[in-house]
Amino acid sequence: MRALTVLLSGLLLATTLHSPAAATIVKKPGPVVPDVVYQRADFAAGAGEGTSAADGLSFASAAGTTSYTDALGTKTWEYARWTGPERTVGFPATELIASWTADVPRGSWLQVEARARNTAGLSKWYVLGRWSYAEGDILRTSVPGQGDADASVAVDTLVAAAGRQLSAYQLRLTLYRTPGSAVTPRVRTLGAMASNVPERKTVPVSPGGGAWGVELNVPRRSQNVHAGHYPEWDGGGEAWCSPTSTTMVLGYWDKWPSAEDTSWVDPSDPNPEVDHAARYTYDHAYQGAGNWPFNTAYAGRYGLDGFVTRLRTLTELERLVKAGIPVITSQSFKKGELPGAGYGTDGHLMVIVGFTATGDVIANDPASSSNDAVRHVYPRAAFENVWLRSTSSGGVAYVIRPAGRALPATTPGLPANW
Repeated sequence: MRALTVLLSGLLLATTLHSPAAATIVKKPGPVVPDVVYQRADFAAGAGEGTSAADGLSFASAAGTTSYTDALGTKTWEYARWTGPERTVGFPATELIASWTADVPRGSWLQVEARARNTAGLSKWYVLGRWSYAEGDILRTSVPGQGDADASVAVDTLVAAAGRQLSAYQLRLTLYRTPGSAVTPRVRTLGAMASNVPERKTVPVSPGGGAWGVELNVPRRSQNVHAGHYPEWDGGGEAWCSPTSTTMVLGYWDKWPSAEDTSWVDPSDPNPEVDHAARYTYDHAYQGAGNWPFNTAYAGRYGLDGFVTRLRTLTELERLVKAGIPVITSQSFKKGELPGAGYGTDGHLMVIVGFTATGDVIANDPASSSNDAVRHVYPRAAFENVWLRSTSSGGVAYVIRPAGRALPATTPGLPANW
């Protein structure tokens, strides 16, 4: 998967004696502090065309019509659109990821776009996702091939071109529905995470964050028990780490799909909710179920609030676990780099459910032989390194919880990243 990294820091003070009569305090830099900020959209700000911001952002009236063509054919849609105000990042960012939750009934869909301000001015609009929960209207998809002198889109991530770091951005949200219908798509939440993560081969271990000895009772689901199931969605269970992790968190909040929702799954399947998540997070361009915002949008289908961000340390992650919120993390590592895993991966998702009394990481790792084998304890330093370093995801995380469940305070003195 995609990569980059993050971590909190301080300053180390060392005393150097130049003579018996004098001493000089020399400040040595500590670990590099990465930059990351998550900002929620305010639908009451910006400009609406046919939208209502009374309760989230809803389709109120058609601003126009357009045609859209994909493998399902060419169809005509009426649309309403909201363009958000320009948001300052506060540092030169190299990446931006937008995520959302929405109610998108059959006969409707949405498109999320972003454009960036850099030293050359304002870029074009880039599509960061075309989302539909229902099937048959459009194919849910990211949009490849959008690169230019300002930026490119890597599946779900807007990546600034060299020398064109973004200082500000705008989001644009377009809602589509069948012409003349009364279908009302509604976006409940929209936000963007901007970051600039330095190149780092190793990441130092962070201090405790108050969750040592805490373990959340998150249901355990193995992706490997689905090996060979429904290969039309990313080759089957061997590749379903992201939807399997999302499913576990939905189960923790008692919000996963019903028996009616999963009635199409083979009755012999041990956990049909996992197959369901793989099907309904599948990105037809990426040809995988690992699109980060599509997974949090899928959770939104069940009334949960979800977003994608980057965390700087395990200390920050502990704040969420202490508040009763499990966190899905993305990491990559070679076999042997994460003791206890027994495998290597170019990109893998798992659920962090707690910490041992000595601060090691308790993970529900879907890359396990059975549901019973999903619980793993990974050494704190090794896990933090393979999650946060620049050859991994740089601390990418899904935060999924009920809208009424309060998030803890973010790290004092640093931009809010949730």
